[in-house]
Amino acid sequence: MAKQEFKTEIKQLLHLMIHSLYSNKEIFLRELISNSSDAIDKLKYLTLTDENLKSLKFDPRIDVRIDNENKTIKISDTGIGMNETDLVENLGTIAKSGTKAFLEQLEKEEKVDNNLIGQFGVGFYSAFMVAKKVEVVTKKAGEDKAYKWVSEGNGEYEIVEAQKENYGTEITLFIREDSEEFLDEYRIENIIKKYSNHIPYPIYMEKTKYLEDGKTEKEVVQVNSAKALWTKNKKELTDEDYISFYETIAHSNEKPLKWIHTKAEGTIEYTTLFYLPSKAPLDLYRVDYQSGVKLYIKRVFITDDDKELLPTYLRFVRGVIDSEDLPLNVSREILQSNPILAKIKKASVKNIFKMISKLDDEKYKTFWNEFGKVLKEGLGDYEHQEKILELSRFDTNKREFVSLDEYIEANKDEKVIYYLIGKDKELLKNSPLLENQDKEVLLLSDEIDELVFPMVTKYKEYEFKPLNKEEVKDLSEEYKDLVAKVKVSLGDEVKEVKVTDRLKETPAVLVFDEDFNPQMEMMMRQMGMDAPKPKPILELNPNSEIIQKLNENYNEEILKVLVDEAKLAVGMEISNPKEFIDRINSILKKSL
Repeated sequence: MAKQEFKTEIKQLLHLMIHSLYSNKEIFLRELISNSSDAIDKLKYLTLTDENLKSLKFDPRIDVRIDNENKTIKISDTGIGMNETDLVENLGTIAKSGTKAFLEQLEKEEKVDNNLIGQFGVGFYSAFMVAKKVEVVTKKAGEDKAYKWVSEGNGEYEIVEAQKENYGTEITLFIREDSEEFLDEYRIENIIKKYSNHIPYPIYMEKTKYLEDGKTEKEVVQVNSAKALWTKNKKELTDEDYISFYETIAHSNEKPLKWIHTKAEGTIEYTTLFYLPSKAPLDLYRVDYQSGVKLYIKRVFITDDDKELLPTYLRFVRGVIDSEDLPLNVSREILQSNPILAKIKKASVKNIFKMISKLDDEKYKTFWNEFGKVLKEGLGDYEHQEKILELSRFDTNKREFVSLDEYIEANKDEKVIYYLIGKDKELLKNSPLLENQDKEVLLLSDEIDELVFPMVTKYKEYEFKPLNKEEVKDLSEEYKDLVAKVKVSLGDEVKEVKVTDRLKETPAVLVFDEDFNPQMEMMMRQMGMDAPKPKPILELNPNSEIIQKLNENYNEEILKVLVDEAKLAVGMEISNPKEFIDRINSILKKSL
């Protein structure tokens, strides 16, 4: 195969890898060993389920070898290997649709964010942080031909046929001068133990052995524990063990906020290990997000791309589910309706909620800031709605980061939880709807609030109520001439005109008596849906001197300024900003 050009996004990525500042170069080895482990996982599954590969001799191992003379590091595995098509698909392009956003995120930084590299599934390219050239020799299990992939990270790669006796993959890194620290055996061994100790396959390393006569010889020794961490007894494990394993499965150097390790025995047997990350992955809000949970059956890896393992509103969780009872050849369709997995999923959700509830105050704030919007997506899950409400935190017009239990404790006399929804927290804080009362009100400014809170009616015995639906005294009959004139001036721009006692100082306010409002309209339009313009109710304040003067001497110009001001106060757009400015200027001229 002739030389091929990398896809544009790979060229950008390689440029960043080679020319940027690196915060933590050593993760290249973590990523390559992780890829080798994944390749062995895939082959292990096939040797148990694929008739064509059941007779294959399966000898799982990963080998790391340093050659100081040639300044190379080789990482080889006995995994599934690749054919020519696999090489093009896996090493020539990035299949993810979020590639552009990922690269933009990297380019914002003055250094490559190593956490993003692994999380985004482009860990292989981290090899170019330390290597001036990379060679990959590989042979796919069950096939005859072997191939060599070569690139110097200069925008192109070459694939040629090669010779390789056994299936698997061998990666050779030709180390750059500025990265020769990684040719040190002690350094490489420490990196393996730091990041890959709990890779469930033996990692062998060729090391120098010092003899009594002062001479040396090479020996191959296993340098990791090679036992899946989640299968060990919790009493055997330290915090460092859990954190190290997290770094491997989450491709992250950030410490997790918390973890929960559970072994269930009884009618069904399974083990789960779940982590709460401290930082949101880049694809958290993408439809094609990568699931953070791996499914194993009797320690055999099945999938890490099944979004059915946990509810989507827990997609930030990282970890492992290992079942003793599911069949090895289970299909994705069967997984979606399997009663055993349904029970595991239900118990897992409960354990994850328990883990979140045990966070201390500081970590809870970190968790909520990173993942609160995602967790609130689950308020449409009626089975878990009350628990999610219990775990949720809110800003109010009086306090920040308040739980509903704290809200209830402070407002014992009320049997109602009041809230305001809008697209901007500062607008909500200064909403005219808050000026004539001392109630504590939840300020809901996340986009997701628009979708989910109409589905929330109660928490415990407390009713949720939007503040705009609070009962007010209607004084329209006393001002029917003014109301009639305003209706004529505004036409169908508003649904209704009222004079009420809702306000204290503000002359006018727009309220929506239905769940459909400007924020909902905006969200529908962002999703490409046709959305009708929401029609508000205009409420006038009889205590305002401006409204009193308007009642005595009606002025349409002043009315329309008041309506535009009211629109701005609730986050609506003014249909004609120039007309608004002209009216303001006209009024200013007259007042001067």
